[in-house]
Amino acid sequence: MASQMTEMLKGTLEGIVLAILAERSAYGYEITTRLRDGGFSDIAEGTVYALLVRIEQRGLVDVEKVPSEKGPPRKVYSLNTQGRDQLADFWRTWSFLAAHIEQLRHTDSISTTDTNEGA
Repeated sequence: MASQMTEMLKGTLEGIVLAILAERSAYGYEITTRLRDGGFSDIAEGTVYALLVRIEQRGLVDVEKVPSEKGPPRKVYSLNTQGRDQLADFWRTWSFLAAHIEQLRHTDSISTTDTNEGA
């Protein structure tokens, strides 16, 4: 199941990070911590940073360098208008997929019940 979870997460992680940034601006480590606290304990910090680079390059976030007490300035990511539009698309797609997957799951449980009744 871990492999299946990893593959599914790869396809949704961008939307999850955008949703976190929709709540408030954050830097990479904060985002990783929020993910881990939210039950995504297997996410590597490097995965989050690579994703942040991609969404920055795609223009979905604004980045501000903020001084840090413990070293170099931190990059704080804020969702911009383009990022909010992308997040809205993500939620529309998520709702569509979730509804249809639930429908398939329900159909599968009916057909499984029907098969078991004939035994």
